[in-house]
Amino acid sequence: MADAAPLLPSFGPWREGQAAGVKRPAPLDVECPADGKIIARVEMGTVADVDAAVKVAKEALPAWSGLTMKARATIMIKFHNLVTQHSDELVGLIMKEHGKNRKEAEGDLAKGLETVEWAFSMPQVGQGKILPVSGGIYCHDMREPVGVVTCIAPCNFPFMVPMWTVPIALVSGNTVILKPSEKVPMTMARAAELFIQAGVPRGAFQMVNGGREVVEALCDHKEIAALTFVGSSSVAELVHQRATAAGKKALCLGGAKNHLVAAPDCDIEMASSDIVVSFSGCSGQRCMAAAILLTIGDQPKLLEKVCAKAKALGRGQEGGQVGPVIDKAAQERIVRHINAAERDGATVLVDGRSWAEEKSGHWVGPTVLQFPPEMKDHPAMREEIFGPVLCVRTVKDAQEALDVEAADPHGNAACIYTQSGETADWFARNFGAAMIGVNIGVPVPREPFSFGGLEGSRSKFGEHDITGEGAMNFFTKVRKVTTRWTSKPNAAPDLASFAGVM
Repeated sequence: MADAAPLLPSFGPWREGQAAGVKRPAPLDVECPADGKIIARVEMGTVADVDAAVKVAKEALPAWSGLTMKARATIMIKFHNLVTQHSDELVGLIMKEHGKNRKEAEGDLAKGLETVEWAFSMPQVGQGKILPVSGGIYCHDMREPVGVVTCIAPCNFPFMVPMWTVPIALVSGNTVILKPSEKVPMTMARAAELFIQAGVPRGAFQMVNGGREVVEALCDHKEIAALTFVGSSSVAELVHQRATAAGKKALCLGGAKNHLVAAPDCDIEMASSDIVVSFSGCSGQRCMAAAILLTIGDQPKLLEKVCAKAKALGRGQEGGQVGPVIDKAAQERIVRHINAAERDGATVLVDGRSWAEEKSGHWVGPTVLQFPPEMKDHPAMREEIFGPVLCVRTVKDAQEALDVEAADPHGNAACIYTQSGETADWFARNFGAAMIGVNIGVPVPREPFSFGGLEGSRSKFGEHDITGEGAMNFFTKVRKVTTRWTSKPNAAPDLASFAGVM
């Protein structure tokens, strides 16, 4: 029964000391996508909760930002060690609340820890510069935290996506309020305890659980200096508009419609395996998943291999299996897209709809749809499906493939399969996406390279990337100091110096 499931409250000193009986919306049930059972209830926060968390974060800011960057990075090293010690527990939570298979859950944790590791390096990469710029005059810069910041995370990677921002924001000296997805609150509830155990002060890292009311309150709050968001493009755009209207720095990553292009010379065995992993892995619930395969000319052997390997995938949560989608609404949306495509003239080469008949859990199997040229503007070819569905279309040449990809308003990822360096280089320089793969259908940049879609596209609203150096720049402000101490410099000031000169 739902009432027997544990309640996950928000996380912060203000919540621990709060009197019982505070009025809030009813808690939201958290389902295990693999069997549909209720495994927890998550507290739905309010505007008052956000106000309380911001007050605590503001009070904690002087002491936390007053530590050296090296001291804050040392705490992240302790956090990394604790997560590693509790990795089996955290992997189990990811599998339970999101439905990933075991290897994908281990990857979620490992990739999250990779960004924590980058935060270790911030004392080396975040140091300022100093330079003599004129006779007796020096300039140096100082990197400082922006203040209280908030990070709003999606459901598809319960650990990795919060780790894109939270460790870097903390090591930069900010105090952080995280709003995890209400669909997957359990993993970060445990990680929050490990942050505190590692030495992060209780007011420096907090979580406010909830839905739209909490997101809007975080956008509007005047004491929050910066906000990051990861989710669908439509919501990312709205959040960015609302947050910037309130005077915040805002970086909001949206969805994707990633194109894979298969050149005639591609390695069929390697490409087919990679294509299947790209669109079926993580049940297609990632912004880096393949959505459209463009074959340059007819490539029946490649398509035959892709279909055979997709059909061979089984349902389940062990490595190599396809896990469930996050909830019933997602399952129904994906099936609707498949039904509409078939009804309107697409050919179903691999049909995963039978998985949706499973009474326990929320399943959709790998699906391959072949589209004729006249269906190029069909919703399934334009909208993010966010499930294990691959749309295939044949184009006449490389230029048409590029034109199709470039016409899509998203700018997240793209991939070219080829054995020609010249072909790879041409596509890499001309794709309309920010993260490019050559024979890699999930081209996630590994640290120290940072993650983010193309600015000005439907995949990114705001400036900077969301990890690595981009995140450090987003979560800090830089002061430039020009100094003169001597009245008798070794060299006279140059003409470009206005110091004491009229």
